[in-house]
Amino acid sequence: MGFFKFFSKEKKETLDKGLERTKQGVFSKIARAVAGRSRIDDDFLDDLEEIFITSDVGVETTLKIIDRIQERVARDKFVTTSELNSLLQEEITALLAENDNESALEDFTLPADAPRPHVIMVVGVNGVGKTTTIGKLAHQFKAAGNKVMLGAADTFRAAAVEQLDVWGERAGVPVVKQKLGADPASVAFDTLQSAKANGVDVVIIDTAGRLHNKKGLMDELTKIRSVMQKVVPDAPHEVLLVLDGSTGQNAFEQARQFVAATKVNQLAITKLDGTAKGGVVIGISDQFRIPVKYIGLGEGINDLQVFHKEEFVQSLFGDRK
Repeated sequence: MGFFKFFSKEKKETLDKGLERTKQGVFSKIARAVAGRSRIDDDFLDDLEEIFITSDVGVETTLKIIDRIQERVARDKFVTTSELNSLLQEEITALLAENDNESALEDFTLPADAPRPHVIMVVGVNGVGKTTTIGKLAHQFKAAGNKVMLGAADTFRAAAVEQLDVWGERAGVPVVKQKLGADPASVAFDTLQSAKANGVDVVIIDTAGRLHNKKGLMDELTKIRSVMQKVVPDAPHEVLLVLDGSTGQNAFEQARQFVAATKVNQLAITKLDGTAKGGVVIGISDQFRIPVKYIGLGEGINDLQVFHKEEFVQSLFGDRK
C-alpha cells in the first residue's frame, strides 16, 4: 500500500491545523527573511540559522541543515529564494530519513507476523501527556482491530491509576491494576500474564514519571523489563518516551535523561497544536537518533497520529505536492 493511499484527507487537515502555530511562528519568519532577496547568500543563511535556533530546532541540527543548504547552493551554483521552500523540505526530510524516522505501522495495524502480545512500555515525566497518550494509543489500536490491554504500573500516584482507568473505559479496553504503592514490576507481570491468557494483541504499560533520582528510575525500569521477560521473553518490544513538544529545550533535557536511564527506541511528541515549537520534532529525532513514532495534535481521542516525515515537513511549509 503506498503512503499517500492511507494518509487520509482528514489526517492531513488535522496535521495542518495542529502545526499551524509552528508554521506561523517559524516559517513566517523565513518568509520575511526571504522578502526582497533575489538569491540565497551568506546573510540570508545567518538569518536562517538564527530562526531555527530560536525555534527550538536545536543548535546541532540547525548547523546540519545550514551545511546542507550551503552544499546545495554550491553544487547547483545558483539557487533563488523562490526555490528555498522546496530545498528546505528536501533537506529536512532527508535528515529525518537518515535517522530512520518512519514508522512501519499503517494506521496502528500490527504486521501479521508480529509477536503477540506486542508490549509497549511507556516512560516520561508527569505532565507531558503520558497517560493521555496511552489512552489514545489504546483507542486507535483497538479501532484498527487489535485486542488491547493496559497495565497501571505507575503505582506511586493515585491520580495516575485513576486517570488510566478513565482512559481504559473511554477506549473500551481493560486495565490491570493493584493497590497504591504496589510493586510496579508486579503489575507489569500480572498484565502480561492476563494478556497471554486472553489472547491480547497489544499491551501498553504505564510507568512512574519521576526523574529526581536517575538511578532509582533506571533500577525500576530495569526490574519491570526483567520481570516482563519472564512472561514474554522479548518484552518490551517498544520503550516509548513521551515528550511535551511545547516545552522546547526542556524536552531535549528530558530525552537525555531517559535515554541514559533506559533503552528508549521510540518517541511520542505531544501538544504540538498548542505551541510554535514544533521544530523540536526535527531536533530531537536528529540528535538522539531515535525515531519519532507518534505526534500529538490536539485533545481529541483521534488526534494522535503515526508520524510520517514527508507529511510533517510538507505541512510545516504549507506545500502539498
